[in-house]
Amino acid sequence: MNRLLTSVLCSLVGFSAVVSADPSRPRLVVGIVVDQLRTDYIDFLRSRFGKEGFNLLIDNGLYLKNVDFEVKDLDLASSTAILYTGNFAPASGIPAAKVYDPASKHPLPVLHDAETLGNFTNETYSPKALRLSTVSDELAIDGAGLAAIYSVAPDPMQAIIMAGHAGSGAFWIADENGKWAASTYYREMPADISQRNYRHSLAERLDTMVWTPSTPLESYDGVPAQKKYFPFRHAFPKKSDDRITRFKESALVNTEVTDVAIDYLKNLQLGRRGDVIDMLNIGYTAAPFRHTDDGDVRLELQDTYLRLDKQLQRLLKAVGEYVGFDNALIFLSSTGYYDDAVADDAKYRIPAGNFSMRRAVSLLNSYLSAMHGNDQYVDGSFRNQIYLDHTTIERHGLKVADVRRDARDFLVRMSGVADVKSITDIAGETTPELRRIYKSLDPKTCGDLRLEFAPGWTVNDDVRLPLVKWQVREGKPSTPAFLMAPGVPPQTVTIPVNATAIAPTVCSVMRIRSPNGAYSTPLSW
Repeated sequence: MNRLLTSVLCSLVGFSAVVSADPSRPRLVVGIVVDQLRTDYIDFLRSRFGKEGFNLLIDNGLYLKNVDFEVKDLDLASSTAILYTGNFAPASGIPAAKVYDPASKHPLPVLHDAETLGNFTNETYSPKALRLSTVSDELAIDGAGLAAIYSVAPDPMQAIIMAGHAGSGAFWIADENGKWAASTYYREMPADISQRNYRHSLAERLDTMVWTPSTPLESYDGVPAQKKYFPFRHAFPKKSDDRITRFKESALVNTEVTDVAIDYLKNLQLGRRGDVIDMLNIGYTAAPFRHTDDGDVRLELQDTYLRLDKQLQRLLKAVGEYVGFDNALIFLSSTGYYDDAVADDAKYRIPAGNFSMRRAVSLLNSYLSAMHGNDQYVDGSFRNQIYLDHTTIERHGLKVADVRRDARDFLVRMSGVADVKSITDIAGETTPELRRIYKSLDPKTCGDLRLEFAPGWTVNDDVRLPLVKWQVREGKPSTPAFLMAPGVPPQTVTIPVNATAIAPTVCSVMRIRSPNGAYSTPLSW
């Protein structure tokens, strides 16, 4: 009986594979997310790019010049979740790379999972906090679990979100040792990664790497003349405690990522394993390099784009060689935000100031104590959010909504604060701005109050160490996305396109289901 049952099951698996065989569907999907990629820089430098990188995608596929994420305060984790789930933080559960933990009163990585272990790292992550299915998950389901789905990125949150719940493996560069790391949540740790860590360790090579301009200085446009006299030089010596994180934020990390991605294409036979559709997800960076002496990143940024285009050429050449473009779907998207804000020199007399979250929290608690009786009304804070202690408030016989209103009235009068919104206001979504804010929050982890700071001010999140500070600057440039696949006609679209349409569009080209929480319908052409 058992033998007969096994035979029937094997026959069903074989039948499923035959049914899924479809020459009109791709054999390989390559998903690429580039942190802080800008449309204006793509257009500005296009004449200097090679023919087989960005220009190949523009000339042979769909080029979306203005992808709108419709969200306030994007970061790498939240934007990647939008791209792969097709929905926003209230549904996906990914509002940011870190969220406040009331138990420890400290921020934790949004994908922290103490029940898992790390390979080549002490970091413990899994996709369990991700509440929706992703493009990768839907592909795994379509392939009856036979698809090989991997992601490679410098950042762990991004790598895991791209791999989804059902992926084969997610790999990132560990901050503590520079090794390619993984989570035991996933079933596979390919030998390529282990061998690379032992035989070609990034940590052992890092002190020999130096980032300098990749082309003659006179070829860089749009930078002050004095910048061309002194070429930048960024090294990563062993004596620097932050050398691994600085390397991950530099243009050189894209080369490391491409090396691993090409090894996977070659050695894991992706796209060449029968009738299933395999997937390789890749995280690159085009973010401004924050570790410059004068805060001027224009020269480094141009070089980042030129180097990134070369890595795209390497990657796409490998896809063409091993799988063929007739058998591949390639999509690439920016993360939809850009953060190059630095404090302007005082000589320009731009209105500015410094805001201390620690001081704000202390003053707020004193104010609430004076109004309602001495106690600890503020539970904690993180970034621009303040969490009230609901237990204390209720013990005093007060309504949380009333205390939120009192706190808002006090905080909004502080210098540097442009506005304060309570979670009650935000959840009402009565204005376009409130809708943008709501889409950026997870109601299960967000604070009671959200502070909006005046542009030009420096915000110091100094409640705990290490201190985190950021410069407030509103406005964002247009950010792009690309899709190249058989059946997708080459065209350039200049009107805004919702970022939540990327996931269902990719799934539509593959002819599989959209992620289970997809907010938008697929694009048509």
